[in-house]
Amino acid sequence: MPQHGRHHDGGHDKHAGHDPHAGHDPEAFRRKFWLSLALTVPVVFTSPMVMDWFGYRLDFPGVDLVGPVLGTVVFGYGGWPFLQGAVREVRDRAPGMMLLIAMAITVAYVASLATAFGAFDLDFWWELAALVTIMLLGHWQEMKAIGQARGALSALAALLPDDAERLDPHGRPQAVSVADLRVGDLVLVRPGGRVPADGQVVDGAAEMDESMITGESRPVSRSSGDRVVAGTVATDAALRVRVDAVGDDTALAGIQRLVAQAQQSGGRAQVLADRFAAWLFFVATATALVTLLVWTVLGNLDQAVVRTVTVLVIACPHALGLAIPLVVALSTAVAAKGGILVKDRLALERMRTVDTVLFDKTGTLTRGEHVVTDVAVTSGYPAADGAGDGARDVLAIAAAVEADSEHPLARAIVAAADRQADRRTATGFRSLPGRGVRAEVDGVAYAVGGPALLREFGVSVPENLARRQREWSERGAAVLHLLRVQDDGERVVGALALEDEVRPEARQAVADLRAEGIRKIVMITGDARPVAEAVAADLGFRPGEDEVFAEVLPAEKDDTVADLHRRGLRVAMVGDGVNDAPALARATVGIAIGAGTDVAIESAGVVLASSDPRGVTGVIRLSRAAYRKMVQNLVWAAGYNVVALPLAAGVLAGVGVALSPAVAAVLMSASTIVVALNAQLLRRVRLRPQDQTGPAG
Repeated sequence: MPQHGRHHDGGHDKHAGHDPHAGHDPEAFRRKFWLSLALTVPVVFTSPMVMDWFGYRLDFPGVDLVGPVLGTVVFGYGGWPFLQGAVREVRDRAPGMMLLIAMAITVAYVASLATAFGAFDLDFWWELAALVTIMLLGHWQEMKAIGQARGALSALAALLPDDAERLDPHGRPQAVSVADLRVGDLVLVRPGGRVPADGQVVDGAAEMDESMITGESRPVSRSSGDRVVAGTVATDAALRVRVDAVGDDTALAGIQRLVAQAQQSGGRAQVLADRFAAWLFFVATATALVTLLVWTVLGNLDQAVVRTVTVLVIACPHALGLAIPLVVALSTAVAAKGGILVKDRLALERMRTVDTVLFDKTGTLTRGEHVVTDVAVTSGYPAADGAGDGARDVLAIAAAVEADSEHPLARAIVAAADRQADRRTATGFRSLPGRGVRAEVDGVAYAVGGPALLREFGVSVPENLARRQREWSERGAAVLHLLRVQDDGERVVGALALEDEVRPEARQAVADLRAEGIRKIVMITGDARPVAEAVAADLGFRPGEDEVFAEVLPAEKDDTVADLHRRGLRVAMVGDGVNDAPALARATVGIAIGAGTDVAIESAGVVLASSDPRGVTGVIRLSRAAYRKMVQNLVWAAGYNVVALPLAAGVLAGVGVALSPAVAAVLMSASTIVVALNAQLLRRVRLRPQDQTGPAG
């Protein structure tokens, strides 16, 4: 759709001077390669040097013109992208790969022309044609690989349907372009259909496949009142959705921006690679001049030209130019596929150095929503029907009384009763502001509330409930009481404990981080210390090693991160990106979690599209694997030139070891392929622990 189009191309980054592909696409290089190859074959087979090597003879009218004519076409047509790139690098004063390639093929072409006119005794046309063709092949494959990595953006854009069914005021669906949707429109999403824009469900319930946004494969239930995200799929039922974000404001567009931004951003390794490429240009040029001078002084002008061309060819920093950008593109694409959105490349690089992970508790390690964790019954209280489970009965009655309340604790009680399939019906619902609610169940009046309700009715809690209540309060649970209201007095018949539920995956996240060698795991919360300590114990924190900061105000979280830094720790802060913003910005790496519908969090360098804290371990694995690939590629690209340049200059020519320009082109392309294949191994990195087979080496 149009509003996303500008996110697809990845743009031109600050290293554009080294971009060998500006203005071209893989398809253009493919066409140039195949045509150049078709022209190169007859040039090679009619070369006197090749015919002498293989002992055959081709003799027909114009055989001497095959090389000059077809070689000129190959130089002008196939070599044009390299000549254009050289001009751009000269204009930008950023010498690099394209200038080196252009120098090599230009010197080869001029030498070949001079030979055709009798100035040299060199059969150079076949090597020129082979050199250009091999260069085109290398660039085509490089662009193809980078294009596949950047395909994450196109894949995200493809998640959006082209059309949507907008409902008119009479509820009739009308097919419209997604680009025509506006905030406030009501759209119909049929079973199996994709949500066309972010919005809120106003009617219906469905299992949603949100894997393309969160990386989580399990369907998620969405019903009236829940938000849904553009690009997700209603798997089993229809929904009516009120649009509240379109175009660039959708979560999907935000993800595209983050992926594009990460793929364009540079890091320390990229800066090093760019500097090395510039140095290599000057080293290669100086080596070529010295080679030309030395061989000319030795009286071998033919070898001077051949060795000079070979030096320029072998020095092409093709592998070096690909070493970092391809790793960057692949790592961000792999991350996006796993629900990890890398906003800042430097943040991903720094993640490998982190030794402390600081979690905000609410909404990160816990769900941020209360659930019923325990139910207690007054001694001697029977079930309402004269038999059965008293605790189950208390929950069912409390849920019936709370059914019409909108309070979050009321919804938690109703949800708990629903899970037991034990719903009852209440009548005469009445809210008691600040105290609780009241209603009748099976003709008996009940009330549900906290301490204020007990004071209102002047009742005390039986001793057996009081003991349980103290236990619940010590671990931070909210306590509600069920009162039976009768003419002869009110009495407490039961109590319910409600707690912010610890995410089951949070325990695994802590264990995974420890397995990855993280030195210290820290939790920070505004809750009371007993609550924080109870959650930490549940998560498996190690006393004396891990830390818990409790009763911390939002404004003080930033100070806590600063204090950890002063102690020499490198901290990754994991929070919700709202009141944690200053701390996220100060941390070595800021990670925003639970951002499936709000990915544009400015304070974080990395965003987890799902609310799964295990994604933090995935970021660490990916950071370490990507860094290894960068180092391996840089070492290979640099080491290759250190060995190859002296050979190309003819240092060992006296002992029969010499490289021709064509062989140099083959070796240069081979080094590029090695770098590309090594980077592709990043696809083997498993970001989710259940899939892990170990990161790529």
